[in-house]
Amino acid sequence: MQSKINGIFLLVLLFSLGCKDQKQNPALASLNLLRGDLQLCGNGQFGDVSFSESCSYETRDTFNLGIALLHSFEYTEAEKAFVQVIDQDSECAMAYWGVAMSIYHGLWAPPPNNVLEKGSKLLEVAAKLPKSKKAEHYLEAIGAFYQDWETVDNQTRKERYAQKMKEMYAANSNDTEVGVFYALALRASAVPTDKTYKVQREAGKILEALFEKEPNHPGIAHYIIHSYDYPELAELGLTTARRYAEIAPSSAHAQHMPSHIFTRLGLWEESIQTNINSAASAICYAESIAPGAHWDEEVHAMGYLVYSYLQTGDNVKAIEQHQYLKSFKKVFPPNFKIAYTAAAIPARIAMENKNWKQAATIELPNNLGLAWESFAWEKATLHFTRAMGSIHTKDFQTAENELNILKSFQEKLIEMNDAYKANQVGVQIKMTEAWLALAKGNKKEALASMEMAVDMESKTSKHPVTPGEVVPADELYADMLLTLKKPQEALLAYELNLQRRPNRFNGIYGAAIAAKQLGNQEKAIHYFNQLIELTKNSNSTRPEVVEAKKFILQS
Repeated sequence: MQSKINGIFLLVLLFSLGCKDQKQNPALASLNLLRGDLQLCGNGQFGDVSFSESCSYETRDTFNLGIALLHSFEYTEAEKAFVQVIDQDSECAMAYWGVAMSIYHGLWAPPPNNVLEKGSKLLEVAAKLPKSKKAEHYLEAIGAFYQDWETVDNQTRKERYAQKMKEMYAANSNDTEVGVFYALALRASAVPTDKTYKVQREAGKILEALFEKEPNHPGIAHYIIHSYDYPELAELGLTTARRYAEIAPSSAHAQHMPSHIFTRLGLWEESIQTNINSAASAICYAESIAPGAHWDEEVHAMGYLVYSYLQTGDNVKAIEQHQYLKSFKKVFPPNFKIAYTAAAIPARIAMENKNWKQAATIELPNNLGLAWESFAWEKATLHFTRAMGSIHTKDFQTAENELNILKSFQEKLIEMNDAYKANQVGVQIKMTEAWLALAKGNKKEALASMEMAVDMESKTSKHPVTPGEVVPADELYADMLLTLKKPQEALLAYELNLQRRPNRFNGIYGAAIAAKQLGNQEKAIHYFNQLIELTKNSNSTRPEVVEAKKFILQS
């Protein structure tokens, strides 16, 4: 009886979800809200899941729904589903595990302290409840992440969780869900500086074997994409990417995720379509729970849309997305995904078009209610863009000021023990220093700094939140070589960039110009034709496309 009282107490303490009628039972209201959302957005199709540790028969469907939502990172709705299970059966230990998993976002930013405290309390209650041996193993595994969160760093705790899931998988190799959650834990434990992708390949191998047996499982498809979301591995995930959106059509995240692979492979039209679908699904969800507000999944899709539009030369649609973002009055939750995209969209539009006057003057959006002081890495994108714009418009004092701001962001990230983001800002610092040196006539110093930036960027992977760097270091290095009248070296650098980032508009154009300056007519024709083909569906008016068509006509 005491455990049941504890469970109900914790339910009230932790899961009041802001129901419209506060007199309602919070969990019951959340279920009603959940059902409404699913009915409105795609008839609740989230793929096929059958979880063996789902407690009572009466709660099985709701529990499996929670698992399916969890596998498509529909975290808020997954949590509500598990809360509903607790409301019906407060002694279901695995429902507490489900909530703890719903607030653990292993592939995203480390959870804040209040979330870690919440997860720890959930597991304390679950530990006192009756459970099967397998349920006990699940709880011990995620407990390894939440344990000692005050003193042990996030990466170490992710690795502890992955190790526990490895042990569980060894003992339950025929259990699909154990395999899926192990593969996700393994992928989440990968460090971004390991360019062998050993961990990602291992996770992908496990998931591919499971996918043959469970072709409609949302988590398997989803995590295969995350495992192969790298230029070197993306081809391995293409078939799955084209399948995932069909498996879970009601999930905005499932509609978006294929674009991670499409972006790596330069398949812009496919990326555009899947993100249009994702944004539409996200709008539906937002309207059902917070009319007038915009969900982070919509903003996230918009970031990938703008990137894809720019690669097809479609400034009109890219700018439309930016204007649309500026019309937002409320976003939820106000997190790093929204902050990154809000800073990156205007930066990309200016930088991709080499509109240096615009780049020098872009501002942080003030309409989204974001606490920008909490987003050093995200803000760095904007200040890097301002620095580059100031350099090219000969405002060197402003460029120096922006450079100092970038350095302060890097110091802050180092103090926060966020080595990955500190390094990303470090790349931007080196690129800024390089172009500032070039503008002042220090060619040797400029090339050395750019080479260092290229090396730094090559040793780390991109963050999952971004479709790619605002400007890849090797592409900017090629631009510098072209500026210094070194077309042979520039062409090699552009071609290396295009191997890593296929079908980038400026990479193709730069390669065409370098080949033209070398007198390599065959390659110039090849790259100009490629640019024309790339932009054929966008009615692009970019001057580079006009130049390409003129060159081909005269060849």
